[in-house]
Amino acid sequence: MTVTESRPSDLIRIKLDFEKPFRASNIAEFTFEPRGEQTAVTWTMTGRKNFVAKAIHLVMSMDRMIGGAFEQGLSQMKAVVEGSRR
Repeated sequence: MTVTESRPSDLIRIKLDFEKPFRASNIAEFTFEPRGEQTAVTWTMTGRKNFVAKAIHLVMSMDRMIGGAFEQGLSQMKAVVEGSRR
């Protein structure tokens, strides 16, 4: 995992290199958008799909596979940020 770009209060971009279950390089982005007293955080991950990944996506939903991990990560981020305000 390598942070490739960081703009305070706007964006964090990270290059992710995976070894398992197969080799892949993806880009994860956190974008931050002020909304009144709160901040909307969007977490995305993009990358090229090789043949194996395309085959897996035919039978499995990425949202179902990793969506829970994204939600858990965002909840943990929220807890840290809200805890630091106290």
